[in-house]
Amino acid sequence: MAVMVLTAAYVSLTGPGLINGALSKAELTAEVEEKDVTTFASQGWKEVTGGLKSGSLGMTFFNDYTDDALDEDMWTIFLAGVPVAFDVRWTSSAVTVSNPKYTGLVLPKSWSPINGSVGDVAGGDLTWPTSGAITRTTA
Repeated sequence: MAVMVLTAAYVSLTGPGLINGALSKAELTAEVEEKDVTTFASQGWKEVTGGLKSGSLGMTFFNDYTDDALDEDMWTIFLAGVPVAFDVRWTSSAVTVSNPKYTGLVLPKSWSPINGSVGDVAGGDLTWPTSGAITRTTA
């Protein structure tokens, strides 16, 4: 088993574009609802199957308030109130079988432009839900 260390993750959003230079953490999560299908024939054991799938894109960011920088771009896509495309990979190298690309749409449902205490670096955490399918490609 190869061990991978995240050192140059790639995160891009429609609008802001490539934002990995402002991020210290990226997390793409996909899950499926658990649906109970237990019957009397289950002999007292719970049985489950998958329902609807969903996902989220979480990020820890350092904010930048200069003109045409992260805060302005994120505010613009937040105000639009519609899903935007994302592209995430574990490294910024070309897409290959060992560097798959995950794409889809996320809803920018929140933005915290100011978040912190005295002496903190301006930034924060956010998690946006996916809208529709997440696609994994290797070419």
